[in-house]
Amino acid sequence: MAGVGREQYIEVGIESERYALRIEDVHEIIKMQAVTEIPGTRQDVKGVVNVRGNLITVISLRSRFGYPEEAYTKATRIVVVPHREGMMGIIVDCVHQVTSFSRIQPPPAQITGEDMAFFSGVGQGDAGLVCILRMDALLQHS
Repeated sequence: MAGVGREQYIEVGIESERYALRIEDVHEIIKMQAVTEIPGTRQDVKGVVNVRGNLITVISLRSRFGYPEEAYTKATRIVVVPHREGMMGIIVDCVHQVTSFSRIQPPPAQITGEDMAFFSGVGQGDAGLVCILRMDALLQHS
């Protein structure tokens, strides 16, 4: 009989903040590549990239959360996740590690607003508190 394991997450970084995505929500992680811009899209939609012959729309997590845009670095990654009938890419500053949390708490009730829908909870990680992202809410308007 197999033991019950804790859910695993991929920890990503924007500036000095850490966010986590359920590992089941991640298709793959790729290095940053040239993005073809699409005119008339929201500010957080950076354009499309070609991944093995498939066009994938990419959004900037940095822009979605209101951080100022910065130049991409060697650590910048695109986290590819399933979305509707295809895939979507999320640009992050870096990918830290695969982790699990012994305790996950709901977001504090005192913090409200539309962006709070992006978070399912807060986990305690090795480097401190980590906000856990809700992919369905994050990609809802993409």
